[in-house]
Amino acid sequence: MALQERVESAHAVELPEPWRSAAVTVVLPTYNEAANLPVMIESLLALPLTGLTILVADDNSPDGTGKIADELADKHGKDRVTVLHRPGKQGLGRAYVDGMTTAMAAGAQYIVQMDSDLSHGPHYLPQMLGTLLSADADVVIGSRYVPGASLAREWSWQRKALSGFANLYVRALLRLGVRDVTAGFKLWRATALTTIDIASIRSNGYSFQVEMNYRAITRGLKIIELPIHFADRRDGDSKMSLKVQLESALMPLTLRRHNR
Repeated sequence: MALQERVESAHAVELPEPWRSAAVTVVLPTYNEAANLPVMIESLLALPLTGLTILVADDNSPDGTGKIADELADKHGKDRVTVLHRPGKQGLGRAYVDGMTTAMAAGAQYIVQMDSDLSHGPHYLPQMLGTLLSADADVVIGSRYVPGASLAREWSWQRKALSGFANLYVRALLRLGVRDVTAGFKLWRATALTTIDIASIRSNGYSFQVEMNYRAITRGLKIIELPIHFADRRDGDSKMSLKVQLESALMPLTLRRHNR
C-alpha cells in the first residue's frame, strides 16, 4: 500500500466533547515540501478535531512550498490554515520556536510539533490528545522506541542503527527516562511550553528535540510516550546534514555540563 493510501486509510480515534473541539494548533516547519504539504494538510483537516488549526512555518523554500501554503490557506480559510513566512533556511529549531510562540500568542491551548513529510501519521493526533487530557500530562510523545512502535521498512539497517545509537547515547548521558529522546512528533500543553521557556531555546536541528525534553524533565513536567509507526518520507530529501548531526552529538554534553 502506498504511503498516502496508508495515511488516508488509518483510523483516527473519536474523542468526546469538549476534547474534540479543543484549540489545537499543528506547527509544520517546511523547507522544500511542495509535494508533501498538500497531502499533510488535507489529512490533518480531515481529522475529527473541530478545533484543529495549522500553522505552516516556511523557510522561503526554493521549490515554492510557501506559495502552495498560501494557496491552501486561501482554500481552507485562514481560520484553519495560516502561514508564517521566514526569510530563509534557519533550521528546524528556529522554525519551531517562531511557530510555537506565534500559535501561543494566538490562543492555542495545545500545540503539536510534527514533520511535514508524512513520516508522522496525522491519525495519531486524537489519541495523543485524549491521552494527554485523560492522564493530565504536559507532553505526549509519538515514540519510535516503546513497545508497539515500528520503523519504516524502507530504512536501511545503517539508518536504524544510527537512530538507535543516537537515542542510547543521549539517554546514557542525560538519564531523562524518555525512550525516544530525539522524537519530533509531540503534543504540548501551551502552559508546558511556557514552563520550559520555549522562546529562549537556541539549539537547532535534532538537538532542539533533546533540549526540549531535557527542560521538560528538569522542570518536573509529566511526559507520556505512545507507540507510533514512523514512516519513510513520501517525497523529497532528508534535512539531516553533517552540521545537524554534529550539533545533535554535542548538545547532550553541553546540557550535562551546565547541569553540574
